[in-house]
Amino acid sequence: MTVSIRPLHPLFCGEVSGIDMTRDLTSEEVAAVEAGMDEYAVLVFHKQNITDQQQQSFTRNFGELELPGAVSNITKDHERRLDPLMADVSNLNRDHKPFDRNDRARMFNLGNRLWHSDSSFRAVPAKYSLLSGRIVPAAGGNTEFADMRAAYDALDDKTKAEIEDLVCEHSLLYSRGQLGFEGLSEEEQANFKPVRQRLVRTHPVTGRKSLYLSAHGGTIVGWQTPEARVFLKDLNEHATQREFVHRHQWRQYDLVVWDNRQVMHRVRAFNDTAEIRDMRRTTVAGEEMTVEQAA
Repeated sequence: MTVSIRPLHPLFCGEVSGIDMTRDLTSEEVAAVEAGMDEYAVLVFHKQNITDQQQQSFTRNFGELELPGAVSNITKDHERRLDPLMADVSNLNRDHKPFDRNDRARMFNLGNRLWHSDSSFRAVPAKYSLLSGRIVPAAGGNTEFADMRAAYDALDDKTKAEIEDLVCEHSLLYSRGQLGFEGLSEEEQANFKPVRQRLVRTHPVTGRKSLYLSAHGGTIVGWQTPEARVFLKDLNEHATQREFVHRHQWRQYDLVVWDNRQVMHRVRAFNDTAEIRDMRRTTVAGEEMTVEQAA
């Protein structure tokens, strides 16, 4: 079957047909998906009833898998319910039950409701994220995406010149700090040590520039923190205006792929202490740092 992509938004995001993730892809199909990602930044695949292993196999078409772990969460190995290569972004504990309202993991995971880019808190940030909706709630739990290319294009020339060479620090300490999340152990704080990322990124294939923003971004190198955070807040408000945003309403067995170099995303609220939202993510690791790290 021929791969085709239907636009879902005037600026970005496409709906793909002609791909079956239960089988191996041809080189032509892989090339079509990669070209679609370069153009649309977000691709939606419906009716992909796949296993974790099939999701991992599909993901490997686009690069090495990023390994979830202590650097990206507070979940300990003995608390995990999924394969170590799968990032569990569900509302479920090891017993496959929704987290209690005051569960520490639930509190930490509320950070996913903030606009962010996956793994921007890693020195080498992620390339693609691939999220599979195994069980979706009856209402809510949508995922919103913001086109950071269009947001950059809409800036005035003065602002573009001002931000061109700025470097930010990213950490889970910043995003969870916004929520008032407290009580991190010394080990967790060490795992979440801030890393440096450029504020403006250039896509390696298209050459198109994007803002590289995230809730994980907490300051700008060389700036006083209050001034940096106000400046970043203004940029985030600009970048998430409605004309730059697409909302994905999940159907069971949707798989959505997005390019973390070109978009931000966030999940919306749902009745997470009563309904199940079983979402499983694989991540394509990035290939290089955006900027040299501090010693």
